[in-house]
Formats: sequence, C-alpha cells, structure tokens
Amino acid sequence: MRLIKDTLRGITLPDKKTAAAAKKRLDILTKPKDSLGRLEEFSRRVAGITGNLRPRLSRKTIFTIAADHGVAREGVSLFPQDVTAQMIRNFLNGGAAINVLARHVGADVVIVDMGSAVRIRTRRKNFIEQRMASGTNNIARGPAMNRDTAIQAIETGISVFEGEFSKKRIAIAGLGEMGIGNTTAASAITGCITGTRIKDVTGRGTGISGRQLENKVGVIKTALRINMPDRYDPIDVLAKIGGFEIGGLTGVILAAAKNRVPVVIDGFITASAALIATEISPLSKEYLFASHDSVEKGHRIALRWMGLEPVLNLKMRLGEGTGACLGISMIEAGIKILNEMATFKDAGVSGETNASS
Repeated sequence: MRLIKDTLRGITLPDKKTAAAAKKRLDILTKPKDSLGRLEEFSRRVAGITGNLRPRLSRKTIFTIAADHGVAREGVSLFPQDVTAQMIRNFLNGGAAINVLARHVGADVVIVDMGSAVRIRTRRKNFIEQRMASGTNNIARGPAMNRDTAIQAIETGISVFEGEFSKKRIAIAGLGEMGIGNTTAASAITGCITGTRIKDVTGRGTGISGRQLENKVGVIKTALRINMPDRYDPIDVLAKIGGFEIGGLTGVILAAAKNRVPVVIDGFITASAALIATEISPLSKEYLFASHDSVEKGHRIALRWMGLEPVLNLKMRLGEGTGACLGISMIEAGIKILNEMATFKDAGVSGETNASS
C-alpha cells in the first residue's frame, strides 16, 4: 500500500495559470474565438496538465494490459480463454488493430501480461510479464482476488508506468486491455460504483445472443449478491468483482497523474479502471480524456459518472487501446493548433473589432 500512498501524495491539480495562458494564445490565433471547439479545449487542458504553454506529444505510449477472468466459465463470452494469449502473440507480432492504429498515430505499444490463462514466453522488448495468476477467481462463486492482491495489481500498474516513463519521458499515455470475460467485470464494477441497475450497464461484449445476455446479467447479480463489494471502498470493489488488468490500468492512471501526463482511456474496461482510479483519487480525473463512446451501454454510464465527454463516437467496441489511439490523434491536432497556427499580428490579419451592430 505504500507505493499507492506515495503516488497519491504526488497528484496535484493541473496548472491553471498555464491553461489560462494557452486560452489567451488560442484567442489571438487567426480564427474567431472558440471556433475550433473541442480542439481548443484539448490543447488548453494538456497545457495545464503538463505545465507547458507549448506542449508537444513527442512520445506516445499505449499500455495494453491483459488478464483472464474466472467468470468466463459461466458462459458470458463467445470466445475461450485461450484467445487472450493468442491475441497477445498477435499484438507482439504487430498484426492486431491496436498495432495498426498505434503506427497510424506514431505510438509505442507496451503489452503487459498480468494473468492470462496461458503463459506467454517471449523476449520482445515491448512485453512485460507481471503475472499474478492464470486469471482471477470466478466472481460468481466468490471474490475475484483478496485485498492484498488487488493492492498488488494497482501497484504493478504504477511500477509499469514509472519504468516506461523513466526510459521514454512519455508525453501522453493511452490505455488498452485484453481478457476474456472482462466486460462482465466492468459491468459489475460500473453497476456497483454508480448504483445503476445491472441490466442497464451490461452489454453484449463479444457479440453474445439475447439468451446469453440474460445469463450474463444474472451472473453479475449473483456476483454482487455473494461478494457484497463496498461501493465506497474502490479497492474492495476491485478485489471482489474486478480483474488483474483493471487493477493494473488503475495504477497506470494514478502514476500518470502523479507525473503530470495526460491519459486517454479507451472503451468500457478502461473506463471501469478509471472509475476505480477516480474513486481512489478524485484529482486523477483532471488528467483523463475519454477517447470515444463505445457501443457498450455501461461505458456511457461510467463516463457520465466521471463527468467525461468522449472525443469521438465511431460505434467501436473492440478495446485493445484502439479508441485511445484515435483520441490521441484528435488531442494532438488540438495541440498543433496551439503551437503552429499564426496569430493575427504575425499573419498581418485584422482581428475582431469592437464596433456594435
């Protein structure tokens, strides 16, 4: 718990003066005030987060954290747990959607195995093995993990981010995940923390049928009934109904906030990690960007609870960090407006007048 406490002590509010200075510069660029909408918001927020009036996203890193879930044995997914390890190999070989979109935006992809059902053996430099077990316990039969393990999962995420940050001086982080059964855990977490009915936060995940969806809702209700997570204790929620990768992502968020690095969350699972992180540290929300509004209905509820407005809505539901890549692209566009656009004075263009109509 010491690493979590030390990290929390280091999280402070973004620099309001730098954000205000960025706003002042945006207002004298060759355009009507606020005419570039949320692009201006992105650049202003990043300026405040970093404390740099002219920030640049020189190093972008996607953290794709993988782990399996024992609840998959309850028939909540179309795919077997072997798929998690198979997809990790696909990530490492550069053939997955996350690899394509990361190349598109110029981001590195770091793959972290925190508990896939099948162990991956590789020496790839972008692979970090931090296995805690071969998946969590089945939450329909008992807690996913004990409290000490939940703390360890969060602290593993903190350590992973700190290690990469020390090597690369990451300018912006994106979050991704992989794990069969993880939308079930995300739905349970979201329903528990927000107090929303389970049927309203539970979607079809990998594309399950209507009958399978009814089963999934029933499994989550059972998990909440037998585990009784304390919605006011986010670590208890993680321990009883969460996942190793969700804990790891929580730690990445907290460590990034401590280091004044903006964090772009992806879809529903990363949003559930953000719920845990912002319940642990409300200040960490100031460092979060929601990349998109996924098809999973629980995702919208989680974002609304945190007061986050998604950058895009492309009807995506893949995960891996794919939405985070596209969100980073839009944020970088806003930063380039701040850095590269001419002022009225520099361009010799007349600015607004004070003449009344």
